[in-house]
Amino acid sequence: MNCEQVVDEGVHSIAAAIGDPGRSRMLFCLMDNRARTATELAIVADIRPSTASAHLARLKSKQLVKMVKQGKHTYNTLNGAEVASVLEGLLVLSGISVAQFAPKTPHRLCAARTCYDHIAGSLGVKLHNHMLTKGWIVKASRPTRASDYVVTANGISFLHKVGIDVSSLEKLRRRLAYPCLDWSEQIPHLGGSLGASILDLAKRKKWVVPEVDNRALNFAARGRRAMADVFGLNV
Repeated sequence: MNCEQVVDEGVHSIAAAIGDPGRSRMLFCLMDNRARTATELAIVADIRPSTASAHLARLKSKQLVKMVKQGKHTYNTLNGAEVASVLEGLLVLSGISVAQFAPKTPHRLCAARTCYDHIAGSLGVKLHNHMLTKGWIVKASRPTRASDYVVTANGISFLHKVGIDVSSLEKLRRRLAYPCLDWSEQIPHLGGSLGASILDLAKRKKWVVPEVDNRALNFAARGRRAMADVFGLNV
């Protein structure tokens, strides 16, 4: 088998994987950089969940998608920017835009809720992204069971000012900080003992009041001002 034949077969197999209507709908749905379950992608592709699982296995075998385990669920994302670039090129050639996927989660749960003992929903994602942008946390060069993120010197200083002692958190028998995939936003919020400490701080300061019958978090006016002033977040 010569080199040209190998290239031809490789390109053909990837094109065939993308070319199926059900698989292409799932791939284009994942272009918004959010992770989705096989059930959600089955709805998007208008196929049965069992068929969707088989399609996703095919896409994974061609390294077009990757799967992430989070709790009881398995989520699917595009396997890197190169895949997204190929799909964007196909959309440009076709002249067709992709409709945005809209989850049907109640608004108050999407906005802010608890995930175990840390903040989830839109607010949790904003907190996670803001702390990365400010350089308070950075991805560890070699993530371990102890933590996927490292709290920087600036982060330690900031957290100390608001009453969170990072050195004490590092001594606990749990992960310090990691990206926890959010089931409504479908991108990560901040998990671990650091995320739990921030929620505990908000409760102690009475910035937030958890709802009794569900996991939604209600922020009073003073809580919204505090989250904006302290963490730079718009609640």
